[in-house]
Amino acid sequence: MPCSRRQGMFFEPNILQVGSKLCYPDRYSSGHGSSTWTKTLSSPQDSTAAPYVFQDDPYLIPTSSVESHSFLLAKKSGENAAKFIINSYPKYFQKDIAEPHIPCLMPEYFEPQIEDVSEAALQERIKLRKVKASVDMFDQLLQAGTTVSLETTNSLLDLLCYYGNQEPSANYNFQQREQSEELEEATEADNEKSKTKAGHHLGVTWRTKNNAERIFALMPEKNAHSYCTMIRGMVKHQAPTQALNLYTVLLNNRLRADVYTFNSLIEATALVVNEKFEEKWNNILDLLKQMVTQNVKPNLQTFNTILKCLRRFYAFGKLPALQTLREMKAIGIEPSLATYHYVIQLFYQHESPSKGSSLIIYDIMNEVMGKRFSPRDPDDDMFFQSAMRVCSSLRDLELAYQVHGLLNTGDNWKLIGSDHRRNFYYSKFFNLLCFMEQIDVTLKWYKDLIPSVFFPHSQTMIDLLQALDVANRLDMVPQIWKDSKEYGHTFRNELKEEILMLMARDQHPPELQVAFADCAADIKSTYESQDARQTAPEWPASSLNYVAVLFLRAGRTQEAWKMLGLFRKHNKIPRAELLNEFLDSAKASSSPAQAIELVKLASAFSLPVCEGLTRRVMAEFTLTQEQREALGELTALTSDSSSDSDSDSDSDISEGK
Repeated sequence: MPCSRRQGMFFEPNILQVGSKLCYPDRYSSGHGSSTWTKTLSSPQDSTAAPYVFQDDPYLIPTSSVESHSFLLAKKSGENAAKFIINSYPKYFQKDIAEPHIPCLMPEYFEPQIEDVSEAALQERIKLRKVKASVDMFDQLLQAGTTVSLETTNSLLDLLCYYGNQEPSANYNFQQREQSEELEEATEADNEKSKTKAGHHLGVTWRTKNNAERIFALMPEKNAHSYCTMIRGMVKHQAPTQALNLYTVLLNNRLRADVYTFNSLIEATALVVNEKFEEKWNNILDLLKQMVTQNVKPNLQTFNTILKCLRRFYAFGKLPALQTLREMKAIGIEPSLATYHYVIQLFYQHESPSKGSSLIIYDIMNEVMGKRFSPRDPDDDMFFQSAMRVCSSLRDLELAYQVHGLLNTGDNWKLIGSDHRRNFYYSKFFNLLCFMEQIDVTLKWYKDLIPSVFFPHSQTMIDLLQALDVANRLDMVPQIWKDSKEYGHTFRNELKEEILMLMARDQHPPELQVAFADCAADIKSTYESQDARQTAPEWPASSLNYVAVLFLRAGRTQEAWKMLGLFRKHNKIPRAELLNEFLDSAKASSSPAQAIELVKLASAFSLPVCEGLTRRVMAEFTLTQEQREALGELTALTSDSSSDSDSDSDSDISEGK
């Protein structure tokens, strides 16, 4: 897979690949990084290399998904800052040193140049997207008695309806979204909620008697374009009822709507509240019949809008969705990836790997396999994410391979979406590999995908550990911990406990026990050290038990006995199995003093195993009279505390009666 593919870039170098040879053009365009892209594609891909977007600054190459997101935000922020400075002070950037000329590197002029009150000045302000200035100029023209042409007035309505009567945002269309690791495992439904249209994410809603409605009412004559613009603006900014009412006025004036307006009206019909799903569907069918009456041919967005609306109808929408697909193909409109995405969302809204799951995903894959897709809908980049989510829920590895094969067909990789969506896709894919594939194949995918394609989160590493456990390949656990640290999971307690549990659960050959002990010591240091950004994590009781037993089995007795002090320090209770292993170690080293210290620890926690430990010490160790007396006192204290607790519980029971 080429390095460029991993970044979802929508551009390529100007080269052609014929067979196994690369054909270079006579002249390269002066686009950014042309020669670098050529070298990248003409050389073998290094699966251990960082993604291309991060290779300009090796010192800052990220090692986790959080760092990569911060890197991309910082890079885009720098671009925006540079663009802001250039456009704020254009007089300092007049020298054009590029050959040929590169327009995007030159200042853009956002200030009006025409000062007088005229229609030309109004047109200039509309072109510059100055909402308030355009409205003010329009009002000045009316006050001066100047008639504004219908074409210019419609252009002003276009501006007002698109931006919802507000000034456009000056953030260069870049929204900073903080995506934590937990959000990477969010469901597709959550991702749909996070994807909002331009008007929605700015919180713009349609207000009655706004400038658009006022100017529309002042127009001496209105054509179909005027009505269509108003209708689409109302739907865009969440005023579906007003849009449907205005459409009635359009019909009364014997005008016809265009296909884009009908698409908005279909969306408005689905957004109307207090109507049953069946009523909404019948209203959508009425709109389609009106399109036929008005000789308006539907386009791809018409059917995609219908399918998108049917998702809100839940189970009722499944049959209409299939009817829509059949009608779409009957009139010769080729579905886009977004079309299939909407169908998948409708049929797998509450999917589970239980009985009764829909089989439509298999029909979809049979239909799209081997096809090359190009962007035709804004939601085309949602298909691969939703398809892989269904593969994961169905636990169908063969289907997942088909989806991945489609992704790597032609330029389909460009439609995988943003960095967040790509991580979601590959996380689901690798999760399925861990559960269903042979371990050697899984490890090959691990080498090829991580970290050159995506940065794994902690759950991905846990899935891999479980796959190694099933395949009896625990010898790789220390390497997985080393990789996890590189990917920023040093302080993920769930991951550390999983690693320690796998290493401490069973006995292993001496060489492997030594490697496990080194790994345990490294994990132990993460609980004792303090990161600059956070406090040292608290020791879980299970981790203390695992580290201690790993030290014992590797012969690191002194470090293991130091772990017992941590149980007291952190007020954690050791397991009976661990105490028995410590007693075996004390017996092997013929150290009755250590054995007595062990009994003291068990007595301090009033553990039931204390009595059994005492009997073992008395029977298996050579003790002095003083040591025997000390053991006797510990046994008496333990029995007294046990009897006190029993009497307390008996009194509680009698009081309850």
